Formats: sequence, C-alpha cells, structure tokens
Amino acid sequence: MRLIFCGTPRFAVPTLDALIAAGHEIALVVTQPDRPVGRSQQMTAPPVKSTALAAGLAITQPEKIRNNTEFRALLESLAPDAIVVVAYGRIIPPWMLAVPRLGCINLHASLLPKYRGAAPIQWAVAMGEAVTGNTTMLLEEGLDTGPILLQRSMAIGPEQTAADLFGALAETGAPLVIETLRGLDDGSIQPQTQDHALATLAPLLDRDDGRMDFARTAAELYNRWRGFQPWPGAYTRLNHKKLIVHRMRVADSPGITPFEPAEIHIEQHKLLVACAERTWLELIEIQLEGKRRMLAAEYLRGAALADGVRLG
Repeated sequence: MRLIFCGTPRFAVPTLDALIAAGHEIALVVTQPDRPVGRSQQMTAPPVKSTALAAGLAITQPEKIRNNTEFRALLESLAPDAIVVVAYGRIIPPWMLAVPRLGCINLHASLLPKYRGAAPIQWAVAMGEAVTGNTTMLLEEGLDTGPILLQRSMAIGPEQTAADLFGALAETGAPLVIETLRGLDDGSIQPQTQDHALATLAPLLDRDDGRMDFARTAAELYNRWRGFQPWPGAYTRLNHKKLIVHRMRVADSPGITPFEPAEIHIEQHKLLVACAERTWLELIEIQLEGKRRMLAAEYLRGAALADGVRLG
C-alpha cells in the first residue's frame, strides 16, 4: 500500500519499522520539527526523523498543518491509500482526514473508549488498572472518538511503571497496525462505533500531578507514582523543602496509635508516612532539595527527624 506516516517520539518508531519491513511504500514521513533538548539546548531530531533518514524516506516537518496550503497540496498530490498516525502530537485537520481512500488510521495506547487523550499509558497505571492495551481506529474530528478497528490487551504488573509499559505497548502496537491495514484493504475489518458513555480522559500531565496528596490512600499514591514515571514523578515537602520520592511501596500498618495523614513515623530505619484510611507508605529512596539522591535509611542516620512531623 502507498502510505503517509505521521509520528514523532520513540513510541512511533516500531510501527514505522514494521511498515517498512512489511513492504509498504512510505511515500512521506511527517514529523514535528527538531527541538532544543537538555541544558545545552542542542537542536535534536525526533526519533521518527532519525529512523526515516536511516531508511532513506522523504521527510517533512511542518510547524503547523491545519491551514498549511503547501503541506495540503503535497499530501493530496501523493494520493495515499492510508495515512498512519502514531503519537504525532498534532490534531489532524478535517481536510487531511479526507485525503486517503482508507482514511487516517491511528494507533492509540489504551483500550478505547477508556483513556482518551495525550497520556493514556500514564493515566491507566496511575488509576490502578490491571489491564491496558492498544487500539487502532479511524481518526475523526473528535479527540480519540473515531470507530475502533482492532484491539489487543496487555496486563499491567503490580510493580510496572508507565515507563516500563511504553516500550512494550510500542512493540505490540506495530503488528496491530499491519494487521489493521490488511483487514481494511480486504474488507475483513468493519469499524465499530465507540460507546461514548464509557469514555474516560487521559489529559496531558503537568508538574502538579506529581504532588503527593496524603488525603489519598497509600495504594492510590503508589499507583500515581508508577503512572507518572519518568515525569512528573512524586514529590512533597519536608521542613519547607521539596522532597522528591524516587522509590516507594505500600507498607503494612505499624500497629501504632493512628497518625493523621501526612505525618511520618520512623521504625527500624524505615521512613513511613500515614495516608488516608489508616494506610501507610514507606518512602524508600528520596532526594531532599539541595541534596543528592539517597536511600531513606541513609538520610535518617544523619537527620534529626521525629515522629509526627508532617509532609506537604
């Protein structure tokens, strides 16, 4: 098939590789512009661009696409059978949806209609889901509201983080796209309308999502920490300084007079914090503002920290 591929981050690379390996003609790769990265602000190509360059594919990197007449003329002149969209990072405008004969096919890393939006992997983990997966769908003007084509589920381990799942979902999503293209072309796949009443949202993360609220249970805080890896993570405040929690676990109750949520308890070199519903977290690895990352037990050896001190 003659395809246009739209994608930007590393998550999209396995699908592009699979399309090339399957023998499809990639007439054009559309990706976001190079961006400054890191402290040096060095201009860096997106992973999809690097992959496309290595494969000798034509590339375009428009800053905007909705009213870009030059970009529109280019896509229409290529007359693709389908446009495959994987984590491109731009809303596909109506004119672009109408270009390919089979439509714009999107790989979305959730079991739609759950977790529509920009951060489906992170929110599925943060909400304590035991199962997630990939969905291929036909794009339409709504946000992840288009008809479902294929789905494949994947278990989420109780200790897996969103960072762990990114690679796994990227790899399993690639063959799903290949299967979807084949089924659309031969008519064996019939698009299924989503049940919009079951929809949940997975909005773009911001820094405040990582702030620990001890009015939540220990399990809820632990799941949010797993979901918000590598960013925004989990943080609170200790003695008016920011405290980043790099590792934590749900702890057994220490069997003492109930503390108020956010109060700490030190037991056998362990740093415990009370949460909602008389649940407890153990903070295993921490980093206090201005200090290096260290095990909580190491921090406690040099800190005058007493029971009852509040975090937050």
